[in-house]
Amino acid sequence: MKDQQSYYETMYILRPDIAEDEVTNHIDKYNKLLEEFGGTILDSQMRGKRRLAYQIAKNREGIYVQLSHQGDGQHIFKIEKAMRLSEDVIRYMTVKQEGPLPTPRSSTKSSTKADDKANLETKVESKEKQPVESKETTTSGKDDTETKETEGS
Repeated sequence: MKDQQSYYETMYILRPDIAEDEVTNHIDKYNKLLEEFGGTILDSQMRGKRRLAYQIAKNREGIYVQLSHQGDGQHIFKIEKAMRLSEDVIRYMTVKQEGPLPTPRSSTKSSTKADDKANLETKVESKEKQPVESKETTTSGKDDTETKETEGS
């Protein structure tokens, strides 16, 4: 049973008044602790400062950190105990995943959205040009009629 490795995701929130270099120190500290306790880090991301849904320990904002890791499950209790004892961590939660998390493909999605927006703008421009062209032909037709009337008089 000890050989069985499961995937986990830990999300923890740091106090918002911490300096950026201290935030990276905390991230490195928990990553090293996790590896010392027998876990394997798959991904570690700082998600930035965000507004909390409700006030926690007189804080309305927090710095979110997401940590994806793999292990036998025994390392979770130790890492969570370290987070519980830290005054800088205001919340933490670990969730067991069924498999490794897919890698985010944000660059592809944003370029697709940009391409869609560009195509939409091109369609709008072409629709705007069509009525203008039809008005010009109508106007030139009237001019021809007026010219013929003037010539006939």
